[in-house]
Amino acid sequence: MINLREGEIPEVDKRKPYALVAITKHGVANARSYTEKFPYADLYYMKKFARGDEEARQIQLFDGTVRLLLPALFQQYKGVICVISLGAVVRMIAPIMVDKMTDPAVLVVDDLGQYVISVLSGHIGGANALTYEFAKAIGATPVVTTASDVQKTIPVDLFGAQFGWMWDSEEKLLPVSASVVNEEHVAIVQETGEKDWWMHDRSMPENLKIYSSTAEVIQAKPHATLLITDRLIDSDEEVLLENGVIYRPKSIVLGIGCNRGTALEEIEQVIDETLAELRLSKKSVKAVATIDLKKDEEGLLALTAKHNWPFITYTPEQLNEMPLRNPSETVFKYTGSYGVSEPAALRYANTEELVLEKKKSGNVTVSIARVNFEERGQ
Repeated sequence: MINLREGEIPEVDKRKPYALVAITKHGVANARSYTEKFPYADLYYMKKFARGDEEARQIQLFDGTVRLLLPALFQQYKGVICVISLGAVVRMIAPIMVDKMTDPAVLVVDDLGQYVISVLSGHIGGANALTYEFAKAIGATPVVTTASDVQKTIPVDLFGAQFGWMWDSEEKLLPVSASVVNEEHVAIVQETGEKDWWMHDRSMPENLKIYSSTAEVIQAKPHATLLITDRLIDSDEEVLLENGVIYRPKSIVLGIGCNRGTALEEIEQVIDETLAELRLSKKSVKAVATIDLKKDEEGLLALTAKHNWPFITYTPEQLNEMPLRNPSETVFKYTGSYGVSEPAALRYANTEELVLEKKKSGNVTVSIARVNFEERGQ
């Protein structure tokens, strides 16, 4: 809880590059959903709108006027996205603005989430690029009033943000961005994830080149690399990170089954061990899927709340529609479905292939499928 007082700049727990702030009932409801679509923002809202899951979801509550919170957000974050009226935001930021070289990007989103407006630090602070990316992520209309504004290339720090992609490390964001802007040779390798990330109605700049494998990129020796993958890279590929960024698309579906009352800690340990064995990134988990008999399972609810993962449940009839290599009469006897973790993962991923067939460890059974982006039209 952040207690705001006149004359004091509060301490905030910065975890991500952007801050998202809401102060109304509808604004808070929308902002909570925005964090699922745009994973680069820490969410702040007033304590009177608390729902009880804020600690688990790493949401920060504040008590007092938002005007007293903004100076801290200005100092700590690369950008501040306000679900607050434009006039109010302009009045509140006017006393704390310094200059266009140091001020963060400031965006305003209306209460219904229809428009995203670039307010401050459009070019240098990246507000215009952030406006386009955030608007696409939440399905809103971007409003940029800078007459000379044109998007010429890939915004490295926001690449894939509209799909929920996350970069592994921010260490090389600036030098890779410099390579992109300076029209140096930049290699792009995509192993999974949405394919329609180029947002413009013209061809990519010639300095951005798409390669089919990391081996090709290593041989080509580009100035910088953008690698889109859900796997952990091998030691011989680490040369790409000398000036490269790895992006983690939301491509992995965890099908989970567990005994009633299984603790969060046991479920998460099995997931972590399994992903490590398969050399898959936890940042690429898109959702947890299971049977509807588990819709109130406390361990699964705690897990998905902690990581802000969608929690998807299916009826036995829906699960039985999926092709299974290992149908179980025992599972059918107790659940009405011939499987839980495998068909749940397959159904949500919209595929018939498993990355991992069911693995049982203690009280937990886990299966993994990779999202079929081609079938989803992505």
